[in-house]
Amino acid sequence: MASNDYYCGTGQRPHDTASPAPYNDAHFAPSPQSTPAPSYHSANPAQAPFAAPQDHPSRTGPSPFDTVFDDHAYPMNSNTRPYAAGSNSSMSQQGLYQDTGYYGQAGATSSRPHDPNDIPLQDQAGKGPEFNDHIYDAPEGAQRRARSKKGKVRIGELGMFGADRKRIPWITYIFTIVQVGVFIGEVVKNGILTGSPIMIKPQFNPMIGPSTQVMINMGARYTPCMHNIKEIQGSTIPVLFLCPNATQNDQFCPLSEVCGFGGVPNPTFNNKDQSPQPNQWYRFIIPIFMHAGLIHIGFNMLMQLTIGKEMEMAIGPIRYFLVYMSAGIFGFVMGGNFAAPGIASTGASGSLFGIIALTLLDLLYSWKERRNPVKDLMFVILDMVISFVLGLLPGLDNFSHIGGFLMGLGLGVSVLHSPNSLRRRMNNDIPYSAVNGEGTATSPSFFKSPLGFFKGRKPLWWIWWIVRAAALILVIVVFIVLLNNFYTVGHTCSWCKYLSCLPVSNWCELGTIQEQKP
Repeated sequence: MASNDYYCGTGQRPHDTASPAPYNDAHFAPSPQSTPAPSYHSANPAQAPFAAPQDHPSRTGPSPFDTVFDDHAYPMNSNTRPYAAGSNSSMSQQGLYQDTGYYGQAGATSSRPHDPNDIPLQDQAGKGPEFNDHIYDAPEGAQRRARSKKGKVRIGELGMFGADRKRIPWITYIFTIVQVGVFIGEVVKNGILTGSPIMIKPQFNPMIGPSTQVMINMGARYTPCMHNIKEIQGSTIPVLFLCPNATQNDQFCPLSEVCGFGGVPNPTFNNKDQSPQPNQWYRFIIPIFMHAGLIHIGFNMLMQLTIGKEMEMAIGPIRYFLVYMSAGIFGFVMGGNFAAPGIASTGASGSLFGIIALTLLDLLYSWKERRNPVKDLMFVILDMVISFVLGLLPGLDNFSHIGGFLMGLGLGVSVLHSPNSLRRRMNNDIPYSAVNGEGTATSPSFFKSPLGFFKGRKPLWWIWWIVRAAALILVIVVFIVLLNNFYTVGHTCSWCKYLSCLPVSNWCELGTIQEQKP
């Protein structure tokens, strides 16, 4: 393979006298120095020492530079092609060399005659930016074309730009480990206090988990531990509370022992404005990591490790953490305002309903990229309806579901990127990165350059950011109003309870405390 000898079609070497060398008849002046071989692709026949002269048409063997390892993109031309005018020799060679010359821009004139077999390297007029005239498609170009095809996103897939990013969903994994660990702690504590890991006395817990009193003692949202209630502090008759270790309905303890965490001021009764009042505000946060039983945590973790994990991978840990925690807290705040005060509430359902709201926004944001957007919408609506209906059953707080979903919608508009179609119109269809698909840099990060972040933005960008800012202001205002109502005003509505219960078998009266007066 390393040999430099050139073999003719007859199999004889060039220096053999029995067969003249193919360049013997060439009219070149002798050179006192050796001349290196020119490039094989030389367009000047005068510089191609191996070209066969016209009086030796039989010298049509393969090129000395062709090997069995060559992979030609285009077949060799077997037609006779005249050489360019003005060459030192007007020889023609049939089928020996492959013409790889570039004949200029489209529409450019040339003195050489046009041959229909010329390699078409001219610029392709009328083609879009996605036209690819190369032999092998670049992976990025193929992905861009695939992304432009309608119907790319299937049912159950996220369609936002950047939804296909591969990163580890640390927040989902950490929260799942913590929630499973806390539930194990609940079961262990219930076994220590009552002698059984799950509640079987004085009644059975249908969720297959600890008793309500144990969950209250460990941090469930329980309004009597968080502020004064006129039905309790204003009652003239002492209100009784079951102990955390109660296995019968006649085992009562003071409110301070029931609430735990260092206790709260016990009610003095007949004084609805008692001071200091209970103020375990962290019961809006701790219940996110607690669950009422195996069924409860099983459904929640299944949703969290599927929908939640995919959403975190798509939007990143910071946005996911903000929506997850905000939706969970807001759900418990809404439940504290409108649910019966004697009902204890736990679970990550409010947070997960916030993630479901992000899924709905993702569907709306990528509507044009989906194969069956209407079918996708029907599935999301069906999922939400089933979840809300299940929230009407006893033992479930539907206000947490509703509050988490509303917070997910409002905060999702604020923290998610713009809809896909809008980002295209703004030429900013980049999945959470600082460089776009053409390799040009986008606006710098707000934290790196606050002023540069707003330079060169289009009107559509400003309009959408106004919408996002308005959504953020709205959720903050509603959150403050509900907190103020919970701690200060105390207004409620008579019909709101039907959002979390069905008016059958006295379900809507569960957890209510009747004010006792002389």
